[in-house]
Amino acid sequence: PSLVPGDYVNGLGGCQEWSIAPAGHLQKLAPRPGVPLAAYRSVLDVQGLTAYCGLTEIGKPKAGETLVVTAAAGSVGSLVCQIGKKLGLKVVGIAGGPEKCAWLRDECGIEHVIDYKHDDVAARLDVLCPDGIDIAYENVGGPVMDMLIERLRFKGRVVLCGLVSSYNGGVTQNTASLMTLVNKAARMEGFLVSEYLHRYEDVVGILQDWAAEGSLKYQIEVLDGLDSIVEAIGRVFHGKNRGVQLVKICDERSV
Repeated sequence: PSLVPGDYVNGLGGCQEWSIAPAGHLQKLAPRPGVPLAAYRSVLDVQGLTAYCGLTEIGKPKAGETLVVTAAAGSVGSLVCQIGKKLGLKVVGIAGGPEKCAWLRDECGIEHVIDYKHDDVAARLDVLCPDGIDIAYENVGGPVMDMLIERLRFKGRVVLCGLVSSYNGGVTQNTASLMTLVNKAARMEGFLVSEYLHRYEDVVGILQDWAAEGSLKYQIEVLDGLDSIVEAIGRVFHGKNRGVQLVKICDERSV
């Protein structure tokens, strides 16, 4: 009874045109005019919840603190950067390549950006964070994460959202840098979005307001048709997509 024909919902269905699920496993949506439906499968869904709750619940930000975000041009990282700025933090984004860095600066308004593919990351961190780092929102791991840990301030916090550099093997973490967590009385905590689903409605409400007024920027790429699933997955794992990669299963008018 909580859902009626024509309602919009989010859920964890498979790669299929039709899906059956208990109402309790779905999140009912109230799409706002002017906000595309695709936003409710990205910035106003798991990515947005991950960015907002990871930063606020684990990062515990205070205005004036310094936040460094890795994979800063990604679907989660770019939102973390913008949310951090809205909360009064000094934000430093680390991304790969001039195009991604330019998008962060020009579209998202992130003034301090490091291109890890062309810049000396350690030197740039020392210039941009002369007093150290209060919060590191970590999506990548590897040598850059070691650099962030080594530059944490006393009582600094690391939000460990992902370690994408190690997913395919080959990149290891320098465990010696972890002693910094002891010496600085700092904290590193892993983040699982499933632990914060109870905040879905209120967080999406906040982000929806920002998206509707145009102050929260995001990128979405959409491929058409169920046959595009394999191509879409390949684009994600080879870093060819910008922002969130979606597949549109069918036209809204056909359901």
